[in-house]
Amino acid sequence: MATPPQARRWRPSFLVRASAGLHAAALVAMLVRPVIWPWAIAALIANHAVLALGGLLPRCRWLGPNWTRLPAAAAARGEVALTIDDGPDPDVTPAVLDLLERHGARATFFCVGAQAERHPALCREIVRRGHAIENHSQTHGLPFALLGPRGFLRELQAAQRTLTAITGERPVFFRAPAGLRNPFLDPVLQRLGLQLASWSRRAYDTRNGDAQAVLRLLTRSLRAGDILLLHDRHSASTAQGTPVILEVLPPLLAAIAHARLRCVTLRAARG
Repeated sequence: MATPPQARRWRPSFLVRASAGLHAAALVAMLVRPVIWPWAIAALIANHAVLALGGLLPRCRWLGPNWTRLPAAAAARGEVALTIDDGPDPDVTPAVLDLLERHGARATFFCVGAQAERHPALCREIVRRGHAIENHSQTHGLPFALLGPRGFLRELQAAQRTLTAITGERPVFFRAPAGLRNPFLDPVLQRLGLQLASWSRRAYDTRNGDAQAVLRLLTRSLRAGDILLLHDRHSASTAQGTPVILEVLPPLLAAIAHARLRCVTLRAARG
């Protein structure tokens, strides 16, 4: 079984530190000069709006470290990362695995813990074929971004236990459901030794069943270091009823190879 990643000391981002300082200053100012309380409250409301915006933008780094591209060394090696969310799906994931194998590509599957519990053999097959499984929360609940520290810890720890028990490999990356979060998430990630990862390119393939449109969004100005996002579970269907990921993967992987790039897992890209 993989050694658990070492917990890291939480280092608040500049925005979080500035927000804490603003709250302290506003409290002191209102105690010393009560007349300015409307201005202090307005400043705090504006600050909370900025914090909320940081959580609503999946690729934002205001709230803490966030992989939006692969490290420079991986990009220099001509690597890209294909990440596949929300699975495993017994009707789609096996076909995805076959396509990846046919093209000699490796992918990172951000799996939901509860879904993995329903299909443990499929999770083990993902790992057996050389891919990586990472943490995408235990339940992928809609109110995930509204959770507090205890809720985040409960969701992430449960998924860590589930995925580690099934695959024997402890996740080292985390992707928030829909990429949405709040300032309470980063301390939990640090405690569990998890790295937040978003993406550089997505094609909204859970809503867009047009395979050509999805492909264009993923391949336009494709370059080394890109992190691409697709979905096996919750994938939209084409007009013929085929999950769009199955139509997109063959030309996408061909385009990656034509550009002399190589698909690797996020773990491999860390070096």
